[in-house]
Amino acid sequence: MAALNIAVAGASGRMGKMLVEAIDQAADTRLSGALDVAGAPGLGQDAAALLGRPSGVAIGADLASALAGARVLIDFTRPEGTLAHLAYCAAHGIAMVIGTTGFDEAGKAAIRAAAEKTAIVFAPNMSVGVNVTLKLLEMAAKSFSEGYDIEIIEAHHRHKVDAPSGTALKMGEVIADALGRDLASCAVYGREGVTGARDPSTIGFATIRGGDIVGDHTVLFAGDGERIEISHKSSSRVTYAHGALRAARFLADKQSGLYDMQDVLNLKD
Repeated sequence: MAALNIAVAGASGRMGKMLVEAIDQAADTRLSGALDVAGAPGLGQDAAALLGRPSGVAIGADLASALAGARVLIDFTRPEGTLAHLAYCAAHGIAMVIGTTGFDEAGKAAIRAAAEKTAIVFAPNMSVGVNVTLKLLEMAAKSFSEGYDIEIIEAHHRHKVDAPSGTALKMGEVIADALGRDLASCAVYGREGVTGARDPSTIGFATIRGGDIVGDHTVLFAGDGERIEISHKSSSRVTYAHGALRAARFLADKQSGLYDMQDVLNLKD
């Protein structure tokens, strides 16, 4: 079987380099293109130079050149960049794995529309462990629907620009759906001053930013006499890269449709 041709957006960045390495190490995938913004420090360099075995693929800023021959684009960049890549991929039938977070509703609508033309896996976290955790949270929420207060605490490195994290928000959505609530109506994103007693119908979020924390998420179900904590802690971005490759393989034979990691891992009922 021919190797799956994959292009990487943001190839000069930390996540991009991890993706290039994962593609290089997998027997069934091939790096076909590497993309970054004009002025990026790695522009013009071999995408795998740091691995000590050049790939023959230079990092470029031209979208058409970088995506020539690609079956799938993996994109962990910024919303504005991802949306520009999305339009091109939808027009040219290139599948996308989108790990970018921080989209507004218009951005999410654009992704849904593009999925009518090409196949997309869109997930705020590509980690296999995180997505199994989401399934556990769904089960837990149904059991703790009465008498338990729900708080979501997330921590990331100092460079992360959006808060709460996309993963924390996804956890809140999963829990709210399981409880028959609307997260937009019940989420509390900050507390300060005299807030009054806690509304039991709310789902609270707390955000920590500091150091080089890759990503920690804990959901607390606090009841009378007991509390249950479900946590996932990432020590390396490699877990996101490996999950993204699983998503790319999942898309290899798909022509259109919007999927998430629950589909990729066959975790949906």
